[in-house]
Amino acid sequence: MKEIKRFQVRGIPGAVTRADFSGRTVDFWAPDGGSEHVLIAHDGQNIFDRKTATFIYTWRLAQTAMRVARETGKRAPLIIGVFHSSTKNNPHGRSKDLCPEDPFREGVQPATTPLLSIEQLGGNAYLETIFGEIAPAIATRTHSNYLPTNTAMIGSSMGGLATLYAAIKHSDKFRTALALSPHWPLAGNALVDWMVPKLPQTNDFKVWMSRGTKGLDASYKPFQDRADQLMLNLNWGAHNFKSKVFHRTTHNERSWASYVDEPLKFWLD
Repeated sequence: MKEIKRFQVRGIPGAVTRADFSGRTVDFWAPDGGSEHVLIAHDGQNIFDRKTATFIYTWRLAQTAMRVARETGKRAPLIIGVFHSSTKNNPHGRSKDLCPEDPFREGVQPATTPLLSIEQLGGNAYLETIFGEIAPAIATRTHSNYLPTNTAMIGSSMGGLATLYAAIKHSDKFRTALALSPHWPLAGNALVDWMVPKLPQTNDFKVWMSRGTKGLDASYKPFQDRADQLMLNLNWGAHNFKSKVFHRTTHNERSWASYVDEPLKFWLD
């Protein structure tokens, strides 16, 4: 890990640190003295810094997490925002990182002409880097305890799929998957049917899914309804599964920021 810089964000005490992990940019923040809880977020460019945010609007994740932690009587979590690898020279880097790799290697067909070949997918290596290198190093750096029972992952859209995929591949590394607007239309019902039954069906693993009703999120309804029914058929209960529709929200950071307190409460409460 090589530190790039530290910067301040309104509403967040101390400084956010930006670091380089072998070419992968990561922003992170922890309360002074570290934390017992760890939150790993995809699309890290949208987590803290308006200058790097896709539409100049962040999730305000740390500010909301501090409030929710206070309300639930817990210490604010260490928050790790992992940037995707898209650049001018690598325009499809985000898809390479966040696309669930195994279902397509096993024959699931994308709903539209794919931007990438199967050989270009890098979702498995991306997750291995997060859990094997990035999270442990930052936890040590911030004097935080990286314990699976107290660790959650959060993402939206393709990041929502990556979060659910991580639950399938790395359920020993974290116990709560927060998937906002998971992008099921990538392969439709076939992707739902591949992923949902493979989620870890243990009492100590929690899964959140949600969607809006406007814009791209409006098209998610039939797929999310199918996912919800499969979860119920597999006996996921209210204590470890929640799916919610947020009316009048759409597919952008402003919408996800408007209700991210609810999945955080689902995790921390």
